[in-house]
Amino acid sequence: MIVSVVSMPEGVVARAALPEARERLAAPDFVIVDIDEGDDPPSDEQPLARQLGLDDKTWDWLGRQYEPVRADYHAGAVGCVVPVIDGSHIKHIHVYASERHLVTIHHGPVGLIEDFIGRLPEDMPSDGTTAVFLFLHGVLEAFRRATAQALLDVGEVEEAMFEGRASQHVHQLAHLRRRASQLHRAFLPYAAVAQEFLTHRRMANPGISEERRVLNRTHESTVQLVMMEINSLRDETRRAADTYSSLVADQQNLVINKLAIASVIFLPLSFLTGFFGMNFTYLSNHLASEKTFLWFGIGMQVCALFGAMYVVLYRTHWRQLRDGGTQDAAAGREQSDRS
Repeated sequence: MIVSVVSMPEGVVARAALPEARERLAAPDFVIVDIDEGDDPPSDEQPLARQLGLDDKTWDWLGRQYEPVRADYHAGAVGCVVPVIDGSHIKHIHVYASERHLVTIHHGPVGLIEDFIGRLPEDMPSDGTTAVFLFLHGVLEAFRRATAQALLDVGEVEEAMFEGRASQHVHQLAHLRRRASQLHRAFLPYAAVAQEFLTHRRMANPGISEERRVLNRTHESTVQLVMMEINSLRDETRRAADTYSSLVADQQNLVINKLAIASVIFLPLSFLTGFFGMNFTYLSNHLASEKTFLWFGIGMQVCALFGAMYVVLYRTHWRQLRDGGTQDAAAGREQSDRS
């Protein structure tokens, strides 16, 4: 277990043992304590909150591994479990904040914690409530950056698909869809809990200061904005997957058209081969000269080919073009009449 104590407002970071951190939390000074329990925290019968001097049973869940996203408000203190982006993984950080203290508990190193502690001398939060809102703002910004990067990646994959579709694009799209689902699954519970908690706090504390109301409104609007961006990412990944499917379908249509053209050419030849291969008396006795073969063999092939091309190209495609032009002209006249 690694315990870091940050003295405020100086922002000086010092390593400490758990009993020393408890003494600092009992003092009236404003301190920030970060506890890294490691990937395999020791199994103690006494909850971590009790070891820190938080004797109320409300906070017994602090530091408990695999605790879901939640938020509690009791006796002027706030405790919550927050999802945090750490590279390609989602981790959960336990946060306890009062007017004079901020405690963060996590399992394993988290880059967001290090960035938050490193910015403390510049941000200079005056109390624990302001500090926790600064920390939560960093959490939301990390989600926004991850979502924005995923959106840029989707756009790049789409551009690459239009230039030349490759098998790697479907793997990239699958990875981006998984990333969008990961962000959505991680952030949706926090958005619901934050909305419920902030609404309950406003109703339970009508005399809350205007500064705290501004912090609440700012955090609530940012949560909604991040949720909208994540939903937009999910929609973009679905649209990109549909675009890939459309490109595959277009390529398959081209292959089918080529096969149809080949069939138009070789089907008459197959018919003539079968026809002249029949052992009829008339064919054997009367169609034996070279001139007759040229007239019937090649002539029938050419006539059949031109007939098939006429039906396929002229009768079908020309009719479609003509009908499409007629519909466009009618639509143009209707639009001009309306204007």
